[in-house]
This record gives sequence, C-alpha cells and structure tokens, in this order.
Amino acid sequence: MPFDANLFKDININKSAVERRAATLSGRRSVKKQWQAAWLLKALSCIDLTTLAGDDTKSNVHRLCAKAMSPVRHDLLKAMEMDNANITVAAVCVYHNLIADAVEALGDSNIPIAAVSTGFPAGNIPLKEKIKQIELSVAAGASEIDIVISRNLVLESNWNALYDEVAACRKACGEAHMKTILATGEIPTYSKVAKASWVSMMAGSDFIKTSTGKESVNATIPISLVMIRAIREYHELTGYKVGFKPAGGISKAKQALNWLILIKEELGNEWLNPELFRFGASSLLGDIERQLEHYVTGRYSAAFRHPMA
Repeated sequence: MPFDANLFKDININKSAVERRAATLSGRRSVKKQWQAAWLLKALSCIDLTTLAGDDTKSNVHRLCAKAMSPVRHDLLKAMEMDNANITVAAVCVYHNLIADAVEALGDSNIPIAAVSTGFPAGNIPLKEKIKQIELSVAAGASEIDIVISRNLVLESNWNALYDEVAACRKACGEAHMKTILATGEIPTYSKVAKASWVSMMAGSDFIKTSTGKESVNATIPISLVMIRAIREYHELTGYKVGFKPAGGISKAKQALNWLILIKEELGNEWLNPELFRFGASSLLGDIERQLEHYVTGRYSAAFRHPMA
C-alpha cells in the first residue's frame, strides 16, 4: 500500500503495560501430556532450521537438510501414531553461498530455502548492493529472502526512506517471500518497533521478523507482543495477513510453547501455521525432540542422542 505516515505517527506504546501482559503469559497458560506433544509437533513444523555460522560448510548444510526432512526419530513418531504425517520443518535458512548446497541436499522434498540477504546482519551496505544480493539469491534457488533494514532510518525516524528501501527489496524478491528483519535489539523504544513494523508491512513484507540472532538482545515476548499487535491492527485495516517470525535465543521447547500461545491469543488459530508463523532457530529442534522422547518413554535422554547441525 502507499506510504501513509498518518496511520502510525501517533503510536505511543505503554512499555509497562506490554511487559506486564508478557509476564503473565507463562503463568496463566500450561499444556501437559498429549496436548503438549501436539503443540511441540506444531512448533517443529514452524521452524526455519538455520545455520548462519562463519564456519559453515557443505557438509554442515547437508546434515542440516537431512534433519529438516526428518526432524524427529521415526520410532518416536510411530509411538505417537504420527509416522505417516509427513512432518518436516518449515524451511532451511542459510547464507547465499550455501544455497546451491541446500538445493542439492533437499532435492524434491519441497522444503523451501530461505537466504539471509541485504548485508546480513548489519545491513550497512548501499541499497543497490542489497538489491543485487536479493536477485542473486533468488536466481540461486532461494524461495524466501530474509532482509535486514537499515537501523539508522528507524533511529532517525526517517520512515519514508525506510518504506522506499523495503519496497525496493520487495520488488527485487519477485515471487519469493520476503521476511523483513527489524533487529529490535538495536531499536531503543517499543514505539519505534511498532512504527518500523507498520512501515515494513506497508512496503510489502510477507513477514516481519524480530532479530538477526546476532544482536545482544534478540527475540523477547514483550517485543513480539508489540509486533504482533501491529500485525493485528494492519490486518483489521487492510484485510492482509502478514506473518511473524521471532528469531534468536529461542532454544527451549518451553519457550516455543509461550510463543505459540501468544500467537493463538493475539492473532488466532489462522496464524498457527508455517505460512504465517515461523521460529528462526538452530538448537530448538533438538530440545523439542528430547521433550517428545520424554513424552513417549517417560525418561529424559542426553542431548547428544538428538543430533543437530
């Protein structure tokens, strides 16, 4: 939609109210036994299984993709009568230079490949270079592009320029889905997070995402609540559903349940699917599988029994 600052210029987030709402989440909601197992399988299906390390290699990516296609041991799925459910993660997320390796490893599995782009993680490169990176990643086989915004535009409240940047990236993505990373750990106020969310959605983002995973503070429930409320209001205004992706620091199954419950309560069941909700995570899958083994056997196993890339 066209840029319209009047839609968000008066946003002023009540920080204490947001944090009070977030603090009540885990205390008021709890799922156990077979219901917990079901929620964890749902969380697993919403993971963007990620490797974004400096020492990534072809073998790392092949291992990651093997786990993406078969994320839970067959004996555990069989015990839960889910062995024919074709459960996989939502996508595999890698750097641009490893897209070809992911394409090779995933074959005809239909698992999407997401590539981080636009000077990830800092995003401090010229816009024309950001556009070129996106085009190269799409050409290499990425069907989802995770872009990072220029944080200085948010810090300076230069919303028109932020809109133009995100819209240009959206155009370069073509048919590929675009997830816009706000890097909220580097945005000083909840109000600016909300405004950046609005601008990114107006410019055509398919998803808005909390973090690169490289900031000192990554995904948190309060920040997520602010972004989710912006998504809800944008949907009420336009009828268009924008997805949400928390990323960075989400490594435990219990954390994943909190985010799923938050999505259910704030956006509804329509958002509880990989088309509209993702976790950006690398170690979360291992803990989910460990919890599922406990559900099946009644015993906690060592982490090394659940290999992850």
